[in-house]
Amino acid sequence: MKFIFVLFLIFASFTAKSQILNAESLRKVTDTSGFSGSSSLNFSLKRDVNNYFSFSSSIHIQYKMNKHLVLLKNDIELKNIEGNKFENAGITHLRYNYKFHHRIAWEVFVQAQYNKVSKIDFRGILGTGPRFKLTTSENYKFYLGTHIMYEQEELSDGFTPIQRDFRSTSYLSFSLYPTKTVSIISTTYYQPKLKNFGDYRVSNQSSLLIDLFKNFSFKTTYTFIYDETPAIGIPNSQYNLESGFVYSFD
Repeated sequence: MKFIFVLFLIFASFTAKSQILNAESLRKVTDTSGFSGSSSLNFSLKRDVNNYFSFSSSIHIQYKMNKHLVLLKNDIELKNIEGNKFENAGITHLRYNYKFHHRIAWEVFVQAQYNKVSKIDFRGILGTGPRFKLTTSENYKFYLGTHIMYEQEELSDGFTPIQRDFRSTSYLSFSLYPTKTVSIISTTYYQPKLKNFGDYRVSNQSSLLIDLFKNFSFKTTYTFIYDETPAIGIPNSQYNLESGFVYSFD
C-alpha cells in the first residue's frame, strides 16, 4: 500500500527542479531485495537571476533484485521571486543499473524537466554508460561514471532554437560516514557537447545528513551549477542552499 501511495504522488506531481540532477542522491544503500526509498521537504535561499525563497519536495523509490536496480525520482519546487509570484520547476528521472562485476555496473537513464526561472521549457535526456566503484571501504566510498547522452532542449528566451545534441556526462562522487549518524555526500558533474567541448556544464552538489531518529534525518544541501551557454538573460553560474527533513522507508 505504501508503494502504491508513493507512485501516485510521483505521477501526480510530474515536474523538474534543478538543471543537472545528482544521480547519487537517488541511491539508497541496502543489502536486501525489494522496494525502498525516501521522501523529503526542503526550504532554500537561492540566487540565479534574482534572489528568492523556495519550497521543494522530493520522492524517490527504488527496486533492487540480485544484480538489478531500478531508480525513480520526482522533484517539484515552488519559488517566490523577490517577494512576488511563485514560479515552479521540476525533474522526473528513471534509471536502470545492472551490476555485472562487484565494482562495475552499467547504467541506462532517461530524464525530463523544465525550469521557468532558467527559461527551460523542456529538457529531455537519454543516456548510458559504465559506473565504477573506486574503493572497498564501508566508511568512505568513491564512484566514477562516464556516460554518453542525447539531449533535446527547448528554451523560452525568444532567440535560441531547439537544441539536439550528444553530450559526454562524467561524474565523480564520494560518500563519507564519519559516525553512525552523520553522512557526507558530494558529486561533481562535467557535461560537454561532443561536437564542441567549449559548450559545457559543470555542477557540484554536496549534502550533510544527520540522523535524528529512526527513518528521519535532517539534510542540508549546497548546489552550484555553471553553464557556459545558458538561455539569453540567464547568468552562467547559479547556486542553491537548502535544508529540510528526509523520511526513509524499506
